[in-house]
Amino acid sequence: MSYLTLALSLIFVLIPLLLSKTLHLGLEKDTIIATVRSIIQLIAVGFILTFVFESESYLFITLMIALMIGAATHNAQKKGVSIKGIIWKLILTFVFIEVLTQGILLGFQITPPTAQYIIPISGMVVGNSMVLSILFLNRFTAEMQTQKKETELLLSLGGTPKQAVHMPLIQSIKASLIPTIESQKTIGLVQLPGMMSGQIIAGANPIQAVQFQLLILFLLLTTAAITSIMLGFLSYPSLFNERMQLIKTKMDEEN
Repeated sequence: MSYLTLALSLIFVLIPLLLSKTLHLGLEKDTIIATVRSIIQLIAVGFILTFVFESESYLFITLMIALMIGAATHNAQKKGVSIKGIIWKLILTFVFIEVLTQGILLGFQITPPTAQYIIPISGMVVGNSMVLSILFLNRFTAEMQTQKKETELLLSLGGTPKQAVHMPLIQSIKASLIPTIESQKTIGLVQLPGMMSGQIIAGANPIQAVQFQLLILFLLLTTAAITSIMLGFLSYPSLFNERMQLIKTKMDEEN
């Protein structure tokens, strides 16, 4: 792809900009910022990855993964500001997911212990975990707000915080898992994964590309389940004080 054809691809940015302007959606600024950031970030990452891949240093690999986790935490914590200590809960979740998945992949020699495999797979794992965290936190905070009276009633009747928060927690976990499960049901029929398509375009054997894509799909399914469940059980105790009462949040004060 030449720079000219890359520039022509900006047509796909102009279309949503025009639609947003025409329909008064107010998304023009965010769209432009997202486009500019993606260009700068991807170019920077391209140079960084070239250096890391050539060096094959585990120190640089670790630093790259730490950068991913830091960026994912910064982005996801905005949806959980009402939960005390949400930053450390997110970091713990992302680190656990990364250690677990890479431990299985490298421990069973499913993938080679090289930067070319560790970093891209880590990016997919942490990125997917970040999206699931945002989905969970967004739904969980909304559920707790709408079911606040029911939660307080259960507490007043002698229920524990775990019992009082059971329904909102389970509903939020299920809701955050649905997109991952549903997308896997139609994989190959409705959508062809980008990684598999990229390998085939690059000349890889289609069967090998499919096998590697299946590995990633199974990996992301585990990532989704553990992220939602772990973050959920780390988060809900922070909504209660030592007397097992719901803590007032900024959202409560505004209402």
